[in-house]
Amino acid sequence: MKRQVARILVTVLALSAWSTIVFGQTAGTVKGVCKDDKGNPFVNAVVVYQNLDNGQKYTLHTNKKGEYFSLGLAGGSYVVTLYLNDDDAKAGKEIFHFNKFPVQLTENPPLDFDMKKQVEDAAKGAGVPPEEQKKAVEQQEQQKKEVTTVKNLNEKLVAARTASDAGDFDKAISLLQEANQVDPSRDLIWFSLGDAYRNAGLKQTDTGERQKLLDSSVDSYKKAIDIKTAVADDKDPNRAKHLASYYNNLGEAYSKHRPPMVDEAVNSYAQAAQIDPAGASGYYFNSGAVLTNAGQADKAIASFDKAIAADPNNANAYYQKGVNMLGKATLQGDKMVAPPGTAEAFQKYLELKPDGQLADAAKQMLASIGSAVETSFGNKKKPAKK
Repeated sequence: MKRQVARILVTVLALSAWSTIVFGQTAGTVKGVCKDDKGNPFVNAVVVYQNLDNGQKYTLHTNKKGEYFSLGLAGGSYVVTLYLNDDDAKAGKEIFHFNKFPVQLTENPPLDFDMKKQVEDAAKGAGVPPEEQKKAVEQQEQQKKEVTTVKNLNEKLVAARTASDAGDFDKAISLLQEANQVDPSRDLIWFSLGDAYRNAGLKQTDTGERQKLLDSSVDSYKKAIDIKTAVADDKDPNRAKHLASYYNNLGEAYSKHRPPMVDEAVNSYAQAAQIDPAGASGYYFNSGAVLTNAGQADKAIASFDKAIAADPNNANAYYQKGVNMLGKATLQGDKMVAPPGTAEAFQKYLELKPDGQLADAAKQMLASIGSAVETSFGNKKKPAKK
């Protein structure tokens, strides 16, 4: 029975093309150059012109020289904002902005973002209002710090992934602990640490050490969940899948305790299914697997039924449902009598996967209860020739 493990995601700066739109003489032309405090161009940065009258937005991107240009803006008063990249633009993490820039229906004067000049103006107390000066300097420093932090964290995540793939979970744990010292507020790091602790625990032969590592795994997954759920305006487009993965792997950690923490595991899988309905079949299957191993056949059958309801093509769920039902079979004389629906479960598996890994086992299960293979695939019995 396979578990689903989420991949570690590494932040990547998005690359976008330089946009130009032509509308003729009924619109204005804007352009400018964007440079950081050392005079280097902001490459692939985002410049957003937002009309203060109607809210209409125009999103532009800089080229390798830090230049942006566009034809086609409607006339009006604009707030013009510079972002480091598309992700920051979506998250609202600006570097600097200008208020009430007038766009005329002609070629407008350049509007440059020169952070070196902004810093100098701030030092001189000139150019822009004091509150704007202070905000610009603070935002720039914050942005630089964020870029450095993300780069550092990504490097440690990649190194930890490499160590885990090589089976060196102790090294992975050490690297991820270092990452948490850099910034303990990143849910993906805590999630990755939970994976590393869990995998390290599964390698342990000493029961006490195994339990200790699995407890640390549970704590790390819970921390990742707490951080992820606390962000009300999370911009992650795959938020539901990521959060569900956290709950799924938390369930896996609970299930590997000795003895397994069955109720906690089942509840975790149920949370995952509720958050990510598209993946519910897999989460309910995992729940059914834990219940099967715990000898709770009725509850396992109910979980596999939920997996099937979420995905009627989940062949393995039919097979495992059949296995649990067969476990409830009784003997009447020399004949094994299985509960109603047992044969249908194995037959449905064979219909969906006639050459599947469990096909032979399913046929043997059917034979044990005196039932023929009756599907539209595989070895369906042919009618006798006349």
